[in-house]
Amino acid sequence: MSVRAAGPSRSDLVADTALALLAERGMRGLTHRAVDEAAGLPQGSTSNLARTRQTLLELAVRRLADREARVLALHEMPDPRAGAGSLANALALATHRALTRNRELTLARYELALEATRRPELRAYFDATGARFREQLTALVTGMGSTDPARHTLSLVAWADGLMFSCVAGSFGAEVPSLEEVRAGLRELLDGMLKA
Repeated sequence: MSVRAAGPSRSDLVADTALALLAERGMRGLTHRAVDEAAGLPQGSTSNLARTRQTLLELAVRRLADREARVLALHEMPDPRAGAGSLANALALATHRALTRNRELTLARYELALEATRRPELRAYFDATGARFREQLTALVTGMGSTDPARHTLSLVAWADGLMFSCVAGSFGAEVPSLEEVRAGLRELLDGMLKA
């Protein structure tokens, strides 16, 4: 397995390698030694950076949040005044990126999310890193006139997460919907939520 450093720091290299190992080997395959080997680092380098497994997982979660923010393109989200069609387009692009170009990253996220169900300290960390997207989405649906922004945000996130899980790790793993199909599904959901 070859891993490219996505950033200039050793911390980014270790975190990116950890995410790649999670996607490839699952939680059992993530060890300090495995990260050193896969990243081409001297033995003990990962342990020097992240002494415990918990610290290594937190490093991976933090890097996951940074990389997913680029995949989700939070800076590209539309002005609420642009309407549901613009939001559907932006969310469809983000979701489709997660299903195609960033499939490995999405799989690593599910590995970490499942591990967080067994580690309360990781759950708190995992949830905090994901809050920025949920907050921005809530602001968008509020600006579009949602009568129940918290519930509508949950519905949108659950729909996208369900689609991604089904197509990356679930029973639709061999099928990736087209961008147009993802957009149509989101538009139907948004139209139902935001109808007058």
